[in-house]
Amino acid sequence: MLLILGALLGLFLPACSSTQKATDTAPKLKLEKNANVPGEDSVEYELIVLDPRYESWLATQPPANFYSQQYYENWNHRYVTEWNHRHNHPSRYGNFYETYIDYDPSVDYGLELNYRLYNYFRFIEHAYGIVLIPRGR
Repeated sequence: MLLILGALLGLFLPACSSTQKATDTAPKLKLEKNANVPGEDSVEYELIVLDPRYESWLATQPPANFYSQQYYENWNHRYVTEWNHRHNHPSRYGNFYETYIDYDPSVDYGLELNYRLYNYFRFIEHAYGIVLIPRGR
């Protein structure tokens, strides 16, 4: 199965806000499966992050091949599990996690999409000061 991915960036946050608080709404994220490409046996997945700061932050990170796809998949499974747990308990965690992430660890999303998703979570931790998964230093 040939996986093609792309990113769509589209929603701009107010320019006057210099810092974000954890109580603010998180940037929207959507993992989307598109229809098969006609005449080909392929599925296209998109990771849509609606925060203009994400792309510039991502540009400062090591390239996708810095870690293996399995490394990103392992972290993404942990991050998505924690994120969706917080999404399912808004009375405890607030509305920051309002987007449910439909990530299936048995699906091969490819290196690039896993890299971008992993870095989305790292961006959330960096930009919003939220620790989703404690990491040893």
